[in-house]
Formats: sequence, C-alpha cells, structure tokens
Amino acid sequence: MFDYDKAFSRNIGWVTRAEQQQLKNKRVAIAGCGGVGSLHTLTLARLGVSNLNISDFDQYDVHNFNRQAGAFMSTVDKDKMTVMSSMLLDINPEMSIREFPQGIDESNVDDFLKDVDLYIDSLDFFALAARKLVFQKCYDAGIPVVTAAPLGMGTALLCFMPGKMSFEEYFRFEDKATEEEQLIQFLIGLSPAMLQRPYLVDKSAVDFKAKRGPSTAMSVTLCAGVAETYALKILLNRGEVLCAPYGLHFDAYRNTMKKTWCPKGNRGLLQKLKYKIAASIVLK
Repeated sequence: MFDYDKAFSRNIGWVTRAEQQQLKNKRVAIAGCGGVGSLHTLTLARLGVSNLNISDFDQYDVHNFNRQAGAFMSTVDKDKMTVMSSMLLDINPEMSIREFPQGIDESNVDDFLKDVDLYIDSLDFFALAARKLVFQKCYDAGIPVVTAAPLGMGTALLCFMPGKMSFEEYFRFEDKATEEEQLIQFLIGLSPAMLQRPYLVDKSAVDFKAKRGPSTAMSVTLCAGVAETYALKILLNRGEVLCAPYGLHFDAYRNTMKKTWCPKGNRGLLQKLKYKIAASIVLK
C-alpha cells in the first residue's frame, strides 16, 4: 500500500527526483525525542529521510503537553522513543530506525553514530556531559552537526562542519570549573544575540539549580524548520551553510533575525561580558 515516490512527491520542485532518492538513502542521528527532538524526527520523516538513529530514556508526563509532538493523554507514562518510532513508521513504514532506549553514553555512542551522515542535536539543555561526548565524537569522525536551540518564541541555529571550528573551540567549556558555569557558557554561545531576553516576563521560571526553564511550541516548531533546512543542504551538498563561529537567531515575537559571529567563541571580549551578566543573574 505504501509508495515512497508518491508519499513524498510534493517535495519535488524544491528537490529533484534524484535528490529525493539521495535523501531516502541518508542516515541521520537524533539524540533526544522530547521537545525539539520529536519535531526533528517527524520533519525528517516527511522530508523522506528513511534511516534514523534515535535515542531517549524518558517517558511522557503532562508537563510535556505544551511542546512535544508525541505528548498526549494516551501516551502519558509511555516511553518517548517508542511513541516516536511508532509515529515515524506511520509516516513511512519502510523506514529503518535504530533505537537507543538507554540514552547515549560512552558505551554506545560509537554505535549511535555508525554510518551516520549528519547528527542533529536534540538533547536536553542541561545534558551537558552527553552533549560534549557526542559533539566530540562527531568532530573526530567528520560528521556534520546541527543544533537549533528553542529560545522564547524563536530559534538560534549553530552548525559545526568537519575541519571547521569545533564545539569546544566555540563554547570553551574547559575555561569554567563547575557545571553551572559551563551551562552559562552554553547559553551565551547558543544565543549571542539574546533576542529572547527582553520578553521573559517571569524570570523565576528559569532555574538552573532545578534544571528547569520555560518553553513554547512555537520555538520547537521553528527549530525543526531551520534545522531540517540545514539538514537538506548538508545531505544534498547544495546551498550556503553557515557554520561556527557564525550562527543565525530568528525571533518571531520581536520580528527580528540576526546573523551572529563570535570569531573567538566564548573567549571573545563581548562574550565574556555576556557571561558576567548571565552569571550575575543565574548564580546569584
């Protein structure tokens, strides 16, 4: 009953038929099936990418309803990865899905990235150890990385390409001693323009110690649109790809888009100033 060519025929025009077949045969890894991860997997599936490696050890709860594509009353307490796998196969029953239900760590990261053409970062903001591990492995293996951060009602995009500035060279985590300090480094590196800051109306919703922050469905949807556009460009090797130290930040609430540039990463003078401002708020 399923016909791949017919299912994704409306992509033709923006991609050629030959390119659609290229997308069909690519493999993409996505760590995390929650907010941004759930939208990444579904968007890739509708793009016609037929091989995905996915991971998540968490289950759905009611607090996920505001943004996660697989969160429904019928899925509360169910494994996020299992639910998303079912949704993906409902779009493309011929899809090859490699599942990593325990999450990603040293024991399985090499298998997770095996035969992968692209990694799209969907880990929780606070999953710093896992993120550093996966990004370093990608850099060592020459795997492109796309990360799109959901910020307020917008998204900030960064791309790390083989042979270019690395994740650590950009974020400079090793310059800071504690995890909280490194998370601030991650925040200001993700969002050098900080477009979302002026309309955060309740600052108590941001709690680094409790590892909690606010989110919107609009932001995760924008993340998927931007990240999967970059996925298409990278997988098909066409179109300009901005990579670190350059980035993009689009904020729908403020009607603004910024092209960011941090040539020294977080060691730049302006980024150091932003760190001090953010630390004075977060570490008070």
